[in-house]
Amino acid sequence: MKKLKKKLKSLRGHIDLLDKKIVSLLNERTKESLRIGLYKKNEGNRSYSPDREQDVIKKIKSVNKGPLTQDSLEAIYREIMSGSLSLNRDIKVAYLGPKATFTHQAAIKRFGSQVEFVSSETIKDVFSEVERDNCSYGVIPIENSTEGAVSHTLDMFVDSDLKICSQVQLSISHNLLSKTALKNIKRVYSNPYVFGQCRRWLDNNLVKVEYIDVSSTTRAADIASRESKSACIASILAAKEYNLKVLAEDIEDSPHNYTRFLIVGKQSVPATGKDKTSVLFSIKDRTGALHDMLVPFKKYKINLTKIESRPSKKRAWDYYFFVDFKGHIQENKIKKALEELEARCKFLKILGSYPDQT
Repeated sequence: MKKLKKKLKSLRGHIDLLDKKIVSLLNERTKESLRIGLYKKNEGNRSYSPDREQDVIKKIKSVNKGPLTQDSLEAIYREIMSGSLSLNRDIKVAYLGPKATFTHQAAIKRFGSQVEFVSSETIKDVFSEVERDNCSYGVIPIENSTEGAVSHTLDMFVDSDLKICSQVQLSISHNLLSKTALKNIKRVYSNPYVFGQCRRWLDNNLVKVEYIDVSSTTRAADIASRESKSACIASILAAKEYNLKVLAEDIEDSPHNYTRFLIVGKQSVPATGKDKTSVLFSIKDRTGALHDMLVPFKKYKINLTKIESRPSKKRAWDYYFFVDFKGHIQENKIKKALEELEARCKFLKILGSYPDQT
């Protein structure tokens, strides 16, 4: 027993020494980061650099020999970078709120927990916060693997000058939360997209209830916490935040349920070597017009990853097309393809090139 205690004391003493070194190195790293932030500020640039963030994560993963997993190491470094960003005091991030929404969780995943977050009631409000310089960046949902595109986000890009500068993918798990028992539930609140993602479970378990659409899952949790015989579909984080019981976990129809979020800002992002570009365009009303728009992408062997159409709301039967493809606007083949596309379409807008990361 004494031998074991002696060994544990020795090991813990070694950990204490390592902790001192880690703290010293972290502070040294933070000082260098602050110097870089000051230089960027003097040059009129933001402290947050998605391209540099991607480079840091790539480098630390390449030298990781374990036993820490790559995901654990990335999470640690995001918090380290978040701490540095918070000290620069020029980073505020707007997100579709309130607190504990999936968009809030996506914002924390990308920026860490140390920066200042600003809750916004609508997607339009997120754009407005950034456009008015109240926030440096905004985080909004763009598509779900089950329900498809978030149409309001697509519509906002038509008139907004904000650029897409990063993205984040979040695994989505939906849960039925309430203060009452399942048999007593008369109404369920949630975001309309969430209802769509849980349709099968709801049809099998809650048939004779009222489904009420609200702006967010957290808003749903707030209402359910104050009403009797009410429930909501929201995250486990929302259950803790609003003191609700988890009646059923993982009720989404698909086990592979992901939502992709975009980070928007005012500045373009340099190439990283592994990038994605998003554009929108409208076409001339003639036979084969859409086919002709896609010809330049095939000609220059550019890999399209998404195409989505939306009515223009300015003229009947007039549509905008949103396209994502591999590559960065600085690449020659991308420039040539977009030049040819612009010559063929009525309107072309580059929404941004950004690191192709999740």
